[in-house]
Amino acid sequence: MRSTKSAGDLGEEYALYLLKKSGYKILTTKFRSRFGEIDIIAQDKDILVFVEVKTRWSKNFGNPEDAVTSLKLRHLIKAAEYFKLMNPKTPGVMRFDVVATDIRDGKVIDARILKNVTGF
Repeated sequence: MRSTKSAGDLGEEYALYLLKKSGYKILTTKFRSRFGEIDIIAQDKDILVFVEVKTRWSKNFGNPEDAVTSLKLRHLIKAAEYFKLMNPKTPGVMRFDVVATDIRDGKVIDARILKNVTGF
């Protein structure tokens, strides 16, 4: 079976493909700050979108999106606020999405974009 890192890398590659196909403009990937990492930062029309990518190769631990906990969201929001502070020319409206991918035998069998996971 794949390592967690290689599965995550496959999930992130597919997430980029899916987001571009859905009309998102990719601004940066793997943004790191002292508050945490943001997998993908994109623009969807006039909205700045911060994307967390979660990948699973087994249902033993639930669906990929189940791994986005309230603690993870808090870190994501802080990192997003920091990004926005460092990049004031980006759109003012922000949204937080999750791309959930399921893989089997080294191939993506399902992927979905869950928009506005924070509810605001």
